[in-house]
Amino acid sequence: MKKRMLIVFGLVLLFVVNLWMVAETAGKTVTINFANFSAGGDNTKYLEEMRKIFEKKYPNIKVKVETIGYNDYFTVMQTRIAGGNAPDAFELNYENFATYAKKGTLLPLDDLIIKNKFDTSVINKNALAAFTANGRQYGLPFSFSNVILIYNKDLFDKAGLAYPTNDWNWDDLLEAAKKIRALGDKIFGLYQPIQFHEFYKVVKQNNGSLFNEDMTKFTVNSPQNIETLQYMVDRVQKYNVMPTEAQLAGMGDWDLFKSGRLGMIVTGSWAFPDFIRDCDFQWDIAVEPGIVRKATHFFANGLVLNKETKKAEAAFEWIKFLSSSREVANIRVDAGWELPAVTYPDVIERYKKQALPANREAVFASLDYLVTPPVIEQFAEMSDIMGKYLALARDGEMTPEEALNEAQKELEQKIKL
Repeated sequence: MKKRMLIVFGLVLLFVVNLWMVAETAGKTVTINFANFSAGGDNTKYLEEMRKIFEKKYPNIKVKVETIGYNDYFTVMQTRIAGGNAPDAFELNYENFATYAKKGTLLPLDDLIIKNKFDTSVINKNALAAFTANGRQYGLPFSFSNVILIYNKDLFDKAGLAYPTNDWNWDDLLEAAKKIRALGDKIFGLYQPIQFHEFYKVVKQNNGSLFNEDMTKFTVNSPQNIETLQYMVDRVQKYNVMPTEAQLAGMGDWDLFKSGRLGMIVTGSWAFPDFIRDCDFQWDIAVEPGIVRKATHFFANGLVLNKETKKAEAAFEWIKFLSSSREVANIRVDAGWELPAVTYPDVIERYKKQALPANREAVFASLDYLVTPPVIEQFAEMSDIMGKYLALARDGEMTPEEALNEAQKELEQKIKL
């Protein structure tokens, strides 16, 4: 009898200790580390606002935010991953995501999505699909954006021109740029950078591509691509509707537009806050013109988890919140900090009702023409090689055909597909 009582007492004591341990664990605070590059400048305060809302909702999770400048970010992240001290959660852009996923440095999210009964239908399907690899979900979209044609209405009025419409093509763009250029020696019609990120997109407008269909061969010097680059270079060298580097004299393209001396600029919707704040003239937007077809950029930033994190559950709650919550989406809309990647009708309407630009419908119309960057493992090296030869063509040191022929040769020598 005494022995039985001791056993019962021992079991009760064990039960009490277990209850105490569960209560103790439940009350513990988990701190996760989060690194990002997009919350620099004015956006720092908006991410801080998001963090405060999250920690109020999840009092047992604290987030330590680190913002690293974009130019240094990926070098820093590679070093940290190699050294085994990567943050629990971090931001990746679409171009670098595929490389990180292929190298096995990211934690697949599929099991966490199922376990948490996370309804991914609240996220834009194109943005969500951007962060899959080999049939698995490795990231959630943080934001996405596209590129549009932004134009100075005052200069169009002075030139007696009708404003751009979504039906415009390359010829319409060039003719309007010529008439605006004629307004004065220091006034230019158009700015569209002649660099890799523009070129891979503009060739799509002419049914061109940098690769064959299965991405096993470069097709950089195809006839369509040479024709496309000739068109882009002619706007600088032949018609001078776009300024040369010497004419820019170190001024940035946004600054040229904000000065009132540029009729049109092809740039991203992330320019809106700057232009709203700094432009003292009327401006609006339209879908970027094409020629054989329309094509416009798809840029996306995603949120991923370190494969080695010991805090996957807490880190997932954080990236899920940043990706899909109404609170975060509304902060983004009000701040003009790119597009939230959500499908909530009320959030989309809130975005459309912002005062400027008036034609915000063009942002959504452009989503019908998205093209993604050609992602390969040596993406950065490919971009550098292309950029070098595009600049030589832009500055008249090579013809477009010569530049693309040389780019094709160097890419075939240095890039493994």
